[in-house]
Amino acid sequence: MKKSILLLLSIFVVAILLTACGGNEANTPANSDNNADLINAPEPGVEVVEEAEFTIEHQLGTTVVPKNPEKVVVFDYGIIDSLDKLQIPMVAMPKSNVPPYIQHINNDTIANAGTLQEPDFEMLANLGPDLIIISARQSAHYEELSKLAPTIFMGVDNAAYLESFSKNMRTLGKIFDKEADIEQELARITSELADIKQKVANEGEALIILTNNGNISAYGSGSRFGIIHGEMGFAAADENIEVATHGANVSFEYILEENPDYLFVVDRGAVVTTGDAANSGKDTLENDIIKRTSAYKNGNIIYLDPSYWYLSGGGLVSVSSMVDEITAAIAK
Repeated sequence: MKKSILLLLSIFVVAILLTACGGNEANTPANSDNNADLINAPEPGVEVVEEAEFTIEHQLGTTVVPKNPEKVVVFDYGIIDSLDKLQIPMVAMPKSNVPPYIQHINNDTIANAGTLQEPDFEMLANLGPDLIIISARQSAHYEELSKLAPTIFMGVDNAAYLESFSKNMRTLGKIFDKEADIEQELARITSELADIKQKVANEGEALIILTNNGNISAYGSGSRFGIIHGEMGFAAADENIEVATHGANVSFEYILEENPDYLFVVDRGAVVTTGDAANSGKDTLENDIIKRTSAYKNGNIIYLDPSYWYLSGGGLVSVSSMVDEITAAIAK
C-alpha cells in the first residue's frame, strides 16, 4: 500500500513539472527578432549618447568639430549675427568696427579676440576654445588658429552666394542642433529673393559702387556685392567689371557712360574710421555729372547700409536686412 501511494505521488510531481515547463515555452516570444530587440534594448535609466563630433569639409580643409561646443570664438560678423539670432553664446569675438546692429552683444561677457585681420593668439591660447570660426579676412591665419582649436572657414562664395550662404547656415544648424530654425529662415529668405528677381526682371540695368572718402570703385557680377545681380536678378550695366576684392577704380564719367537705371552705393567711409569721415558717399556722388544719369533722374540712387553690406554679410540677420533694403528700394 505504501509503495502504491509513493508511486502515485511521484507521478503527480512529474506531471506538475511538465506543465510548468510547457507554460514557460508558451510565454516565450516566438519571433527571434523580438528577442534580439529585447536583448539589445538599453537598460532602464541608461541614456543613449548621440555622436559627440563630426567632420566638416570647408574651403581651407577638413576639420573634426565637436557637437554643441561651449567655448566658441567667431571672427566673422555675419556668423556672429546668426549665432546671436539663434541664441547661441560666444566667448570671444573681434571688437574693432563692430556693426551697430550687433553692438548689444559687444559687452564684458565676451572677450576681445583681436581684430578682423589680426587675432590675439595669446588670449585665445589662454581661453582654450572648443571651436573657432573664421572667414576671408582671417584665412591667412587658418593653420595657426587650427593649432589652438578646431577651426572652420565659413566665408561666402560670391560666385554662388545663396548656395554657399545656405551651406554655412546648415553647418551651423548641424553643429548646434538648430536645423529646424535654419531651414525656416532659409525658406523665407529664398522666397523673398525670388520675389525680388521676379519684380526687377524688366527694371533696366544696375551698377554697384563703393565710395571711400572721395574715391569710387565699381563691382559687378560675382563680386562681394554680386548678390544684387546673381540672386536678386538686376541686369549688370557693365558685364566686364573685373572681380576683385577692392573693385575696379572708376570715374564719374564712367558712371555716366554706363548710365545705369539703378545705382547702388556702399559707403565704406561711413563704417571704417580712416580718412575724412565727413566726406560721405552722397557728398561724393551727387555732383553735376552723376545728376545726368537715369538713376539720379528717376530717384534710383540707393544708399545701402554698409554695416550689412561691407562689414558683415553672409549672416541670417545681415542677409535678411540686405533683402529688405532692396525690397524697399524697388517698392517706391
